[in-house]
Amino acid sequence: MSTRRELLAAASGAAVTAAGLGAPAPASAGDRRGWVATWAAAPTTIPPTPPAVLERQTVRHVVHCSAGGDELRLRLTNEFGATPLRVGAVHVAVRAGQGASTDALPGTDRRVTFGGRPDVTVPAGAPLVSDPVPLRLAPGGDLVVSLYLPARTPVTTLAAFAFQENVIADGDVTAARTVDPVARTTQYLFLSGVAVRSRGQAVVTLGDSITNGANTGNNLNHRWPDLLAARLRAARIDRGIANVGISGNRLLHDPHPPAGTPAVGFAAYFGHSALRRFDRDVVAQPGARFLIVLLGVNDLGHPGTTAPASEVVSAADLIFGHRQLVGRAHEAGLRAIGGTILPFRGDTLGFWSPENERKRAALNHWIRTSGEYDAVVDFDAAVRDRADPLRLDPAYDSGDHLHPNDAGMAAMAAAVPLGRLR
Repeated sequence: MSTRRELLAAASGAAVTAAGLGAPAPASAGDRRGWVATWAAAPTTIPPTPPAVLERQTVRHVVHCSAGGDELRLRLTNEFGATPLRVGAVHVAVRAGQGASTDALPGTDRRVTFGGRPDVTVPAGAPLVSDPVPLRLAPGGDLVVSLYLPARTPVTTLAAFAFQENVIADGDVTAARTVDPVARTTQYLFLSGVAVRSRGQAVVTLGDSITNGANTGNNLNHRWPDLLAARLRAARIDRGIANVGISGNRLLHDPHPPAGTPAVGFAAYFGHSALRRFDRDVVAQPGARFLIVLLGVNDLGHPGTTAPASEVVSAADLIFGHRQLVGRAHEAGLRAIGGTILPFRGDTLGFWSPENERKRAALNHWIRTSGEYDAVVDFDAAVRDRADPLRLDPAYDSGDHLHPNDAGMAAMAAAVPLGRLR
């Protein structure tokens, strides 16, 4: 078995430096490049509690990109807002530093416009894409994306679990090299995508908390899709990664927390079911060509915990849902790759039971043997305990016996057959 250090080193690839970043090279005649997703965050609504409110403040996000390019565009989101979202200014720059740094690299700051305007109003229930921004971004590089919100703005559309520290500062400091935070957040607010001009294609990873990045360390970019992106770069396969995993997400059901339970205070962050959000979060990704699906464990575990017991699903229900994803992916011209569900016996969330284990085994057998997916990633085999295959390998266990740790994420990334993404 590979060691934790070997797996992380193999998945991470070479570090990206600031060299070569800045002004874009001119496009050549006959350039056939298109827009390709290099980063994504699937938006959700908020629980039925008073929202956070921002006013005359700047939110600066750190965005870890996968593919590079010399031109980019941003996607803002107000898809769960009931009123228009006013954004007074938007700037993007290459990030200086690592970890929790939100500093901009000198000489790389760019004002972002929308139809030529430096300010924009995003309609209620809608996204909005920016004009192209000339900025050279190295593959695997980081951006800082700053949004200024001049009016009283309830935060109604967000990605709740970023595993990255972003900051809020007073005033319009969107163009500042360094900002003085008045608050920090591990959420992405009103920002859902970055695309680059590229000759490559995009891989969309559709999943739940394991794909979203729980329980990896903040600011490390050890989510398995990030580590897969590093493997692709090392192999010189030009692919962007759009990670649309949402913690708590289910294949078949939207959140329905039982009244009076603690889940009422957080279940909205789990997002619409994969079947419901598929067109928005998968098909709409620029340059999407490949889809990797890892979904089903929350469909098994939520009923009776954070969802009504009436939403118990069968293995046949799960297979039906996966067949729908395959069919819709093929209709959209995507190659669909199925991921087997990880083992979770002994989990601390109360998901496991002998019956849920039988359903997991039946779903995994179908994924492996039916031939309906175009390819398979056997995540189960990559991270299970060889002495007790119904459990996570202790070396890969974050401690709750359901979510992999950083080394487990590296093992998952290493299990993806790169040849299926060519």
